[in-house]
This record gives sequence, structure tokens and C-alpha cells, in this order.
Amino acid sequence: MDSYASILETSFLGITCKSWLTAIGILIAAWIIKRIFGVIYDRILHSITAKTENNFDDLIVTSLQKPAEMLVFIGGLFLAIETLQLPVKPVNLQVIASAAIQVLITISITWAFFNLVSIIDHLLCRRAECTESSLDDNLVGMIRKCLRGIIIFLAILMVIQNLGYSITGLLASLGIGGIAVAMAARDSIANIFGSLMIIFDRPFKAGDWISTDNLEGTVEEVGFRSTKIRTFAKTQITVPNNVIANTAIDNFSRMPKRRIKLNIGVTYDTSSTQMQEAVEKIRDLLKNDPAIDQDFFLVNFTDFGPSSLDIMVYCFTTTTVWGEYLDARQALCLNIMDTLETMGLEIAFPSRTVYLQHGEPADAES
Repeated sequence: MDSYASILETSFLGITCKSWLTAIGILIAAWIIKRIFGVIYDRILHSITAKTENNFDDLIVTSLQKPAEMLVFIGGLFLAIETLQLPVKPVNLQVIASAAIQVLITISITWAFFNLVSIIDHLLCRRAECTESSLDDNLVGMIRKCLRGIIIFLAILMVIQNLGYSITGLLASLGIGGIAVAMAARDSIANIFGSLMIIFDRPFKAGDWISTDNLEGTVEEVGFRSTKIRTFAKTQITVPNNVIANTAIDNFSRMPKRRIKLNIGVTYDTSSTQMQEAVEKIRDLLKNDPAIDQDFFLVNFTDFGPSSLDIMVYCFTTTTVWGEYLDARQALCLNIMDTLETMGLEIAFPSRTVYLQHGEPADAES
């Protein structure tokens, strides 16, 4: 018994064997408690979140499980180190152990935030699935990598500070370097922000017919840096996203209906009764035309033109398809022509009447 007690009191590296055995026992207990905690965490919390309709709580619980288990073990490691009563000479092992514990806690917290990025990633992926553009998918991956990169970078800074080093000089160097990089890549950064504006504002998507100040065509692809537009001459124009995001865009594909605006001129020998009858018959044409939207249309005698009496026809088609719109416009114009011909009215064309007056010539002076 005395020999056993003497063995326990034997020191190794300045620490008794009893303290070493106690610390090892605490570590083993901490590992067992960590496993038990993991089982309880998995069964209880996951069973609770499984009853909810959304899966965000499941993602949160899954993301925090392993970091929480790590924190439990770090707590046991801290108790084991406190039991050892590490010496301070010739090397201050207590400070080193304390710094190591802080580093492990930083790693655990970083691990938790690293996993929680998956929730943001899940939200963005759901939004990207609602669009046909591949730009959203590329941006989701970029945002995920950027967030995790920022988390790892901040964790490294915290680890460096926990180890007793100053990070002021490092941050200053990074600030100067960041300014230089930003100046060199200002166009690329502008395109990235332009892409973000297109994603969030959604002024157009692939397949839309758009028009700007100097181009018109169909959007073929919305990329991360640029947008490709196929013109009606079948040429392809590539526009940087920062340019098109700051340009007024007329999106014809977003029209709920297409407009028809006609000015029909009849000759000046048309009487007021005939004009009123013509207006009423054209209104009846619009009312009975299934291709014309019935919510709003106008037909009125509006002007005494230079060579005609003008009737304005203002209406909308129910279709927005370009070919179907042209068919509806053509059918309306032909029906108006038939109506005017039936009434005996003529469509005017630019003309000029010259009146000549003959008078007595003046007497010549004698």
C-alpha cells in the first residue's frame, strides 16, 4: 500500500502521477459525456424539429451538434488541465494551456458559424430555383464561399490574438493591399454589383424582348459578368452587367397587352352624319372583335387635318405575342376599310387644291 502511494506521489515533468491519472480519468469521462450528450442531442432535438413544417430548425440543430459536442469535451479538457496544476517555470505551461483552450473554443465557434452558412445557402437556393437564369446559381455558390471565407479569416485573426500576437500591423497591411486590389479590379467589382442589381430587381430574364437607348433584342443569357442579347439582325451583343444595370430598360415581354393606335383620315366631302356613323360602326367593330381587349378602347373624330378628317382608333389586343398582334392589327385595319367602303367613304391621302382666279388686267399707263 505504501509502495502504491509512493508511486502516486512520484512526479513526472513536475506533476505527480496522481494528477496525471486524474487528468486522464477526466478526459475519458469527458469523452464519454460527449458521446452521451451527442446521443441525447440527436434524439431529443431532432425529434422536436421533425414535428415542424419547415426545415430551417433541422438545419440549425444539425449545424450546431458537432460544435456543441466539441465544447463539452473542451470543458473536460479544461478541468483536466486545472487538475494538473501545470508549472510556470522554466516555461509557463499554464499560459500555453490557457491559450490552447481559447484556440479550441474559437475553432468550435467558427465550426458552428461555418455550418450555419448552410441555412443562408438553403434560402438562396430556393430563390434561385424559381428562376431560369444560371446567374442565381453561380451567385449562391459565390456567396456561400465568401461567407465561409470571411468566417475562417476572422477565426484566424482571433487565433493569432489568442496566441499573444498583435494583429494591428496585419490588418493595416491587409487594408493597404485591399485598396490596391480594389483599384485594380474596380471594373470586375462593378460588374459583380451590377449582377446583384439584376438578381434583386429582376428587370428581365432569359427570353425577354428588351430595348435600351442603343440596342434591342432578346435576352439569351444572363451571366455573372455580362448579359448576352440576340438582336433582330441575328447578331449577338455582350453587355457588361454594370452597364445594363444602370440603363433604362424597356421590357416588351412584361406588357400585359399590346397597343394599337391608328389615325384614319377620310376625305373632306364626308358629311357630319356620315362621320358620326363611321365612328359608331368602328366602335362596334372593336366591341365584336375577340382579339381586342374590351376593358378600354377609344374611337373619336379628333382633327381637321391638312387633307383629311381624322378618326383616332385607340385600343389593345388581348395577346402580347408579336405575330398574333400583327394578325389582329391587320384584321382590324381590313374591317375598317370594308366598313368605310360600304358607307361610300374614301380614305384620304395627302393632296393640295390650287384655286386660280382670273381678273381684268390693269390698264397700261399712257
